Amino acid sequence: MDFVYKFPVVKGVQAGREYYIAMVPLKMIARLFPGEDEYVPPEYRAQRKLNEARVPVISKYILDNRDTYVFSALAASIDGKFTFKPDHKDSNTGMLEVSMDARFLINDGQHRKAAIMDAVQNDETLGDETISIVFYEDKGLSRSQQIFTDLNKNAVKTSNSISELYDSRDSLAVMTRNAIMNNEFLNAYTDKEKDILGKYSSNLFTLNTFYTANRYIYGTRNVDNEDRAMKFLEKYWNLVVQNMVQWNELQNKEISKVDLRENYIATQGVVIQALGKLGNYFYEHPDFDMREYLPKLKEMNWKRSASVWSGRAIRDNGRIITNKRAVVLITNTIKKAMHIPLSEEENIVETKYKTH
Repeated sequence: MDFVYKFPVVKGVQAGREYYIAMVPLKMIARLFPGEDEYVPPEYRAQRKLNEARVPVISKYILDNRDTYVFSALAASIDGKFTFKPDHKDSNTGMLEVSMDARFLINDGQHRKAAIMDAVQNDETLGDETISIVFYEDKGLSRSQQIFTDLNKNAVKTSNSISELYDSRDSLAVMTRNAIMNNEFLNAYTDKEKDILGKYSSNLFTLNTFYTANRYIYGTRNVDNEDRAMKFLEKYWNLVVQNMVQWNELQNKEISKVDLRENYIATQGVVIQALGKLGNYFYEHPDFDMREYLPKLKEMNWKRSASVWSGRAIRDNGRIITNKRAVVLITNTIKKAMHIPLSEEENIVETKYKTH
């Protein structure tokens, strides 16, 4: 091999097969993994079809977080001649020399690879930074497909709740978890890891439910004044907790969690989202003192059997309705109880509900 790529690598062994880990400059990614323009049926490739929409999102993540972005390793197979030349002092480190005629096939990380290429085009200073690549010997299409399957089939997407617990870049996530942690009741009964609670869970809410509710509070806008927004969130949810009768009964051990879950809708995600939508009104209208309005929550009948929730929050079969229409209809009921005017959108949904 007269013309070769040379990678300083660490050699490892898995299932009796050698593999090599290299630190590769980002500017080399485009040369190692040129794009494929022609469509190849899935049975003749060892990767899923590239989702073009994901690439600019990941690229933007790199460029927007230039000093803090993080990427895990890419995995690739070498289809061609290569040799490993160990160092004299350590047989597990050395130089991987790969023929210029060899092809590098991505087994895992094709979207990261494409995003890196796009980001380097937009910011050339990224070129000398590196990403680790795990190189395997290509043993044919069948083996490459198996590598892809093995690397991906056991991967589990993290829950939204735990992502929002750990995310320090998303200001709404930061404000949501702070608001929850600063409220004794919500902190005690909010699961910060799971998105779906089991029937016998010791918790009543999920962090993601409050994150979604808080998104309703701020609408589609970006939060301009985070200090004001944070103070509003804490004040709003503290007042909600104070005025939800069944929540206080649970805290005072006058009602059990089982009774609360089975006979009331007060802890359902769709209700929390409706409370978020209600909060939007007070956030948009700071002249309305929510301390005068939220005590009306004490007068609400949150029982599942209450006729007011039929078709709004409860189906004919007794199950909870969880769609966005239900969020609006529940919000409408709360607003009417507080004598707060409905928005144009809310009036349209209300009219359709009454018509049908």
